[in-house]
Amino acid sequence: MNSKDTILEALRANSPAPLERGPLGFTPMTFEDPLAEFRERVVKAAAARCFLLEEGRSAADAVVEIVRRTYPDARRIASNLPEAAACATFNPDELEDPRSLAGTDIAIVRGAFGVAENGAVWIPRTFRHKALLFIPEALVILLDRTQIVCTMHEAYSREDFDTYDFGSFIAGPSKTADIEQALVIGAHGPRDVSVILL
Repeated sequence: MNSKDTILEALRANSPAPLERGPLGFTPMTFEDPLAEFRERVVKAAAARCFLLEEGRSAADAVVEIVRRTYPDARRIASNLPEAAACATFNPDELEDPRSLAGTDIAIVRGAFGVAENGAVWIPRTFRHKALLFIPEALVILLDRTQIVCTMHEAYSREDFDTYDFGSFIAGPSKTADIEQALVIGAHGPRDVSVILL
């Protein structure tokens, strides 16, 4: 017997008896108030702003007021949404080349649903260029407050999750950190994100 066989024999002789696997079960977490949890996670975990529109207030008026108050220096505002028509300075769908989006201060887009466990918003592409989500300095997301799911498990099981050619979960401004724990905001996308709950 060579040394390899001796080692393997010793391992076999001293190995514990195999154990039966336990049952595989998983119950995703739920929240009593998904909207409240989502709002808290957007601010604390995702480092974004969250605005809840008052009942009965016009979405268009609220969007204009929030954008002008939050981003007073913004000059180039992109959106194809009717709620943003009064403050958008151009429609990004009219641009042939996505590189023309360079220099955009704000993009205003619509989210399909939010996720309470992490404050992320699913944004399917309802605009011409994918770059609209990543090139602007700030992103403003309009989201129906009734479209909040508790977990990513629920998000992935939604019927409308995979009906678009492109979409992205956005959870706050773009962030990256290295091993020295130096955090950089805006490295791969917007430096600022606001969610307006309609």
